[in-house]
Amino acid sequence: MEETPRSGIIELAVVLRFVDVATDALAEAREEIDALNVYPVPDGDTGTNMYLTVSAARDAIREMAGSRSDIDRDEALTVFRRGALLGARGNSGVILSEMLGAIARRIAASSPEERNARVMADALHDATEASYAAVGRPVEGTMLTVARAASEAALALADDPGARARDVFTSAARAAREALARTPEQLQVLRDAGVVDAGGRGLSVILDAAETVLTGRRPIPVTSPIGQRSIPIPHAPTGALPEGDLTADGPAYEVMYLLDATDDAIAPLRTTLDGLGDSLVVVGGEGLWNVHVHVDDVGAAIEAGIEAGRPHRVRVTHFAEQVVEARQARDARTGRRIVAVAAGPGLAELFGEAGAVVVLGGPGRRPSTGQIIEAITDCGASEVVVLPNDADSVRVAQIAAQMVETDAALGHVRVAVIPTQAQVQGLAALAVHEPARTFDQDVLEMTATARHARHGAVTIAARQAMTMAGPCEPGDVLGVIAGDFAVVGHDLTDVASGVLDRLLAGGGELVTLVAGEGSGELADRAAAWVDEHHPHVDVVVYDGGQERYPLLLSVE
Repeated sequence: MEETPRSGIIELAVVLRFVDVATDALAEAREEIDALNVYPVPDGDTGTNMYLTVSAARDAIREMAGSRSDIDRDEALTVFRRGALLGARGNSGVILSEMLGAIARRIAASSPEERNARVMADALHDATEASYAAVGRPVEGTMLTVARAASEAALALADDPGARARDVFTSAARAAREALARTPEQLQVLRDAGVVDAGGRGLSVILDAAETVLTGRRPIPVTSPIGQRSIPIPHAPTGALPEGDLTADGPAYEVMYLLDATDDAIAPLRTTLDGLGDSLVVVGGEGLWNVHVHVDDVGAAIEAGIEAGRPHRVRVTHFAEQVVEARQARDARTGRRIVAVAAGPGLAELFGEAGAVVVLGGPGRRPSTGQIIEAITDCGASEVVVLPNDADSVRVAQIAAQMVETDAALGHVRVAVIPTQAQVQGLAALAVHEPARTFDQDVLEMTATARHARHGAVTIAARQAMTMAGPCEPGDVLGVIAGDFAVVGHDLTDVASGVLDRLLAGGGELVTLVAGEGSGELADRAAAWVDEHHPHVDVVVYDGGQERYPLLLSVE
């Protein structure tokens, strides 16, 4: 965005760009942040939790942006902060979700008369205040301290008439890095371990991402006062955790749940939970809250939630068992499995019958990184091949694969993502999967088959647009070839025939037709067209049940 000092418009495109860059930056830094994690519990998941929190917010806003053409900035910000709240994981993730929510609320409340520098400085200030208010017993030397330093630096520029939002974030990001380097001076546990605070490092990564989006520059790390090393300070892998409890005197369990409750029920809940344990964080509002606490008495923590409202999505983690279970899962992994994204119930059944672990997705319903990670890790295999089967899901699958492969707690899990752009490419790849082959050879054969499967689709135009095949109006039938609109017409059968004619122009031995929801007759007519015009080509028809696309096609 080319911003003038007096402009007061934070554009939706900038918000979307920041969400993508911040998510990718946290994905890249996740393993490093996990390794820094020694406070409040050295369970090595701070980076993962912060990434999954931001990823959930990104997925929520991207799903809305991809499914509608009339989305506005403020509506997108509401979806973003709710996505962060619902997807928040762990102590750091819950705090981060509250900070992101505060920033989103301030941007949404801005007016064209306000300067962007003022809005963003206020947003960072609001985020800091919200984070301190959310934590039961704030501790300095953590991400709270880093947030405070960033917001103070931002506010120092807020009233400068020549300052821009980029200047605010440049100053805030620099102050965050400098505050991060000082965290070992404030927490003895950090100094003893020779590390900076993990949550603070994650927040610094996010602020650096904002600076990159607004300036195009990648910030240069500052120097840590400990040994004059550049942050982040290297730290021994957290895989070397003890067999028993992680600490001798700290609570043994992490309890998290979403809570439907009125605002006046939260203060008593905080008081009760604060008496039960530590690391208390309660965030949210408007009837929905995310609760996080470390306790010894799990039942009492959940009962407190029941007294306050309706707890749901309850998650309980025993810190010592978490390490043991990770080791056991690592040792038990064997064999090879396929994880496939399916865009409809029929397609899910097809992939499932072929032995794949199915993740539901499709146009406008892209699976989250967390869902794909869960599918990869829960299948118990030591080798996993992922078929995203959708152009928008390829990057998500690649990030998930990278996170799983670098997770020391899972041991060595080999993951390969075959960049299938369409459901029919995934079906073709799965058809040649052979577990008896070596992993590399199997991936090579599946990739080659998917690449050689020419694919197309038939869909209905939702709005007026200019396509590569010419203009279209709402209700027109569109023929898609390799992701591009190639045919515009008015009759489903005619357009399907036109797509098939182009796909078969280069020859082929097998045509695969996947009927969408309620489109069995169209698939049958398309099959009849192939029999008439290409009698030597085999045809298979499946009931995919996918939405938006009455027919999916491929030629091999």
